[in-house]
Amino acid sequence: MERRRLGSSDLTITPIGLGTWAIGGGDWMLGWGPQDARDSIATIRRAVDAGINWIDTAAVFGLGHAETVIARALRGVPHRDRPYVFTRCGLVWDDLGNVVHDLSPASIRAQADASLRRLQTDAIDLFQIGWPSWPLQRRADDGATIDAAWDTLASLRQEGKVREIGIAGCLGPGLARIHHAAPVTSLSAPYSLLRREVEKHALPFCAANDIGFLACSTLASGLLTGTMTERRLQSLPCNDWRRRHPFFNEIVTNTGQRPARLYVDQLQRIGNRYGRTPAQIAIAGVLRHPQVTAAIVGARRPWQVDEAVAAGECALTTDDVAELIA
Repeated sequence: MERRRLGSSDLTITPIGLGTWAIGGGDWMLGWGPQDARDSIATIRRAVDAGINWIDTAAVFGLGHAETVIARALRGVPHRDRPYVFTRCGLVWDDLGNVVHDLSPASIRAQADASLRRLQTDAIDLFQIGWPSWPLQRRADDGATIDAAWDTLASLRQEGKVREIGIAGCLGPGLARIHHAAPVTSLSAPYSLLRREVEKHALPFCAANDIGFLACSTLASGLLTGTMTERRLQSLPCNDWRRRHPFFNEIVTNTGQRPARLYVDQLQRIGNRYGRTPAQIAIAGVLRHPQVTAAIVGARRPWQVDEAVAAGECALTTDDVAELIA
């Protein structure tokens, strides 16, 4: 696969990165249901074998489980083949699994050290503030600010504990402010047919300031795969967050403003021209945007990695893209 430079850094990454939210399993508030660690390890190794050279994760995924599984999967991988590992801070948990938002400098340092231990590495390739804000409003430290948090990440980079620093979901004026304080390597935010708000301000700002853009939720947590039906939604495990999420339910059951099936129909029509699945066209459409550096694509089975890699090889035309966003 081709490599693209991530912002102003020296990191060159493949257009597809492996997302590991689902690999965290179901034993936490935003879990995806049961996940066999053997499947997770096989999926990570398939990604490495396929040439994907970066993995995106977060400490809170599975309450540390995803990072631990990544370390297990990469054990024994030769240094020349070892992918970059990007992880996120911002959410912490207690012994009972209660998750709270904490961006205080002391907590961020503790979170970085904990991730280093779980990942069994000396330095994190990209350390990101994963949640600049937290909608549940459960905070461990109400006095923490995004500016102090960003200064802490910059200090960790100077100390060598992390190589590059980034942020997720910071789409307002706060992005310009922190970038002025210390250069932002990358911004990660949801981007798909269902969520295009980054096109207005975030993507142009990243392009103008040499900040890499990592698109996440490119398949909208399965909504754009063509396999998420109302029947399948109701059959999801009780500890899969999608089963109880109002927006997810609305768009699958056709009670929202525009049901997912309309987008999937568009993806299917274009996919039929190229012998591709709706999921592959959804990923290819995101990668077609000139200001997108790469896409985070989640997988929990090896065959899903193969599908994602093939999507990166699908070259859509200008007319295809125009049809997608019509």
